[in-house]
Formats: sequence, structure tokens, C-alpha cells
Amino acid sequence: MTTTETRVLVIGGGMGGLTVAHELIRHLGDPLAVRIIDAGERPGGLIWSEYDGGYRVEWASNGFLDNAPLTLEFVKRLGLEPKVEPSSDAARKRYLYRNGKLILLPTTPGAFLTSPLLSLRGRLRVAMEPFARKAPGTDETVHEFAARRIGEEAARTLVDAMVSGIFAGNTKNLSVASALPLLTKLEAEHGGLIVGMIAKMREARRARRAGGPIKEVDAGPGGKLTSFRDGMETLPQALAAGIPGITMATAVETIERLPAGGYRVRTNRGETLEARVVVVAPPPWVAAGLLRPLDAALADDLAAIPSSPIAVIATGYGADRLPGPLDGFGFLVPRGEGLRLLGCLWDSSIFRFRAPVGKVLLRTMIGGAHDPDVVKLDGKELLAIVRRELEQVLGITAEPEFVRVIQHRRGIPQYPPGHGARLERIDGRLAELPGLHLAGYGYRGIAVNRVIEDSVAVAGRIAESLASGRG
Repeated sequence: MTTTETRVLVIGGGMGGLTVAHELIRHLGDPLAVRIIDAGERPGGLIWSEYDGGYRVEWASNGFLDNAPLTLEFVKRLGLEPKVEPSSDAARKRYLYRNGKLILLPTTPGAFLTSPLLSLRGRLRVAMEPFARKAPGTDETVHEFAARRIGEEAARTLVDAMVSGIFAGNTKNLSVASALPLLTKLEAEHGGLIVGMIAKMREARRARRAGGPIKEVDAGPGGKLTSFRDGMETLPQALAAGIPGITMATAVETIERLPAGGYRVRTNRGETLEARVVVVAPPPWVAAGLLRPLDAALADDLAAIPSSPIAVIATGYGADRLPGPLDGFGFLVPRGEGLRLLGCLWDSSIFRFRAPVGKVLLRTMIGGAHDPDVVKLDGKELLAIVRRELEQVLGITAEPEFVRVIQHRRGIPQYPPGHGARLERIDGRLAELPGLHLAGYGYRGIAVNRVIEDSVAVAGRIAESLASGRG
């Protein structure tokens, strides 16, 4: 059995692990000081852009918002700017399935006041948001926060659909502070959401007058959805290309702490690695199993972070086989509308290169916290549900010429009330294990931008500790 020494060992080659490794190589100036091992066949984790027959299907993240400076810095640093693919103007049009039909989400106050999306009473209640009662000082759920600020109807309809589309979650069991911190920040800094949004618009206008950079804002949560011509996998591939020490198809079996400091890791290939610093970057439920021998309390908190299963069903059609053009981003479905679908993205309308010329690619989501039994269904059953409900919503009766069924059985990490306190306990336990760090999308955000931001912070702390001799 061979023993290999390295300065930093990263377990997990998803976006979190790759970002930490990339940043550490930059800080340390030594590409050989960092090594990554991953049980998968390719770096990038769930970010996989599968290309088949001219269709490009994203297994997970569909893109990133271009309002995150760190992500844009990475894109520039990696030389990826020529490969960037902004979403089309059509992506500004987003729909909600409500009362048996698709309703365009309004993008201006005037359009909202006349929209049939909510009842007149519901619309007026949203308009009263600046006069909502103050935060109670507790860890509110997303539903509690939204109902307090914009009313029960909007919380049940608009916010529920948004959270289903992002987290595949249940608004009544997600902490707003952990899952959607921007909302609580707007309230804390400006006293309310509408006032906060007006303040942000004024900041943008001042920047425009001063000649500063202004980010284009679409109908989404700020920023323009952006990807790459060859798909989101372009980003992790570029990160991996700059890290010479990557070993794939290698699983970690044990991690043990060394008496003199550092850690010893054994793999399923019979290799033993010793490192001063170990970064554990798989999802929390995987990290829990690896770390239980080191700290049972830490493992218990990691294992307690729940997740929601989700299935993604991609279907491709000839454009002439559809009832009409799909001009928009897609639609979301609030719970209680009689459908199992969470929503459907019109991928080839959002990005030009997701389908061959004259073809259409749809990506439909089903499952989530409201429908966890989706994991019991096989591909044929899932496709049957999707075809039936797409016919109901979009009138599509044609059989798809392309099908890909992707099942994420553990799915998306959820941040229930108390998640912030759990993270504090986790950080406290890690403080007792010098040189051990966590990274990835299970802790402080699931979006690519948030994972990059958190991973850069982790790498910064590691670099500082190594420089001071504490690492």
C-alpha cells in the first residue's frame, strides 16, 4: 500500500471542490499543492451538459445570473468570455399556470395591478406591502415571511411557485433567512421589499449617470440568466483543466486524524493519502458518512440536512409538431392547481444552442418536497405524466423524438427553520478539527453563484491558516 503526501486534499470534484482547489492553487502559487479525488467518472458533479443528436440537456443547473462579480471574475480568468451565452430576450416572458391557463407574469406595477394572476383583493394586499408589520425576530419560514409582507394569496401562489422552481421545496418548511437571504436583507436595510427594490433601482440609475457598469435585469430575481454555448459544464471543465492533481473514479473509504496534525485518507483503490488540510465537498448526507468516525455530533448535524427528490424530463420535438411557438422562459405551477409538474423550461427558447435548427427542447420538473414519491416512479411513468400534463397546459399531443429522464433521488438540499443554528453548530465542531473544512451546495446556497462565493471564502480561510502555520 502506497502513501502519498499532499498539502491540501479535496474530496469531491463538483463545483464546490473545484472552486476551492482553483482558488488555493492561485493563493499558494503551486498547482501540485492541491489534489482532488472524486468517486464519479467526470469532474463537475451534477453540472453535466449532455449532448445527443443535436440536443443539449442540462442535468442540473440551467445557468447563472450575471449579477455576481465573483462568477464573472472566474469566467474572465478562465478565458471563457467568448463562450458565454446570455439568455434570449424571449426569456423575459415567464408564465404561471393558474386556474387552468398560462398567465404572463407582470413585470411592471401597472401590469401587475391589471393582471388576473391574483384576485383584486390579493393585488391590493401586495400593494400594501410597505405597511406590513415588522419582522417578529424569529426564524420565519418563507411562507410566513411572504404572507406577512405581501399577503396569504400571493404567498400561496407566486412565492410557492418560485420556491418550487428553485428549491423544489415547501415554503412552509424553508427558512427565509437561509434559503432567500436577499429578502430578509431588503427588509432589514430598507424596511420592506418594495422600498428596497426602489432603492436598488435608484442605485442603478446613479451608476448609469456616473458611467459605471449596469447589469441588465430580466423578469427573474435580478441579473440576466447566462450560460455557455456548450452548456454549463464548460465552467467546471475549465476549472478542472487548471488542476493537474485530479483523480476520478476513486471513493474515500476512511478519514482519520493524525496525532501530529493533519489527516490520513484511504481510498477504495488501496491508496493512502496524508494531507495537512482536507476539504470535504460532497453533499451533506455523503459528508456525514465520511466524518462520523471523526465526530459523531458533526455527522448527525450533516445527516439532518434534508433534501427533496426531483426528476427532470427533457423532451425534444420538431417545431412544426407543436401547436404554436413557445416564446418565453417557460412556466411554473403553484401547488393546488391539479398538476404534478413543478414547471417546464422552454430551453431552446432561452438559449439558442439547446436544440437543432427547427427543433424544440423542453425540460420539465416533477417531484420536490410536495411530491417525494416521485422516486418510486420509473422513467416510463414519469414520461407519461409529463406528456399528459404538457398536453393539458400547452396542447402538445406529438410524441417526442428525443427523451431523457434524469432522476435525482436525493435531489436538492433544503434549509428548514433552524438551519442557521445548525450551521453554527457545524462550524463549532469543525473548529475542534483543525485543517478540516466543508464546501459545496448543501450549506449556504444551491445556486452556482452562491457555491462559488462560499467556496472562495473557504479557500481564503485555508490559505490564511497555511500562511500562518495553523493549517
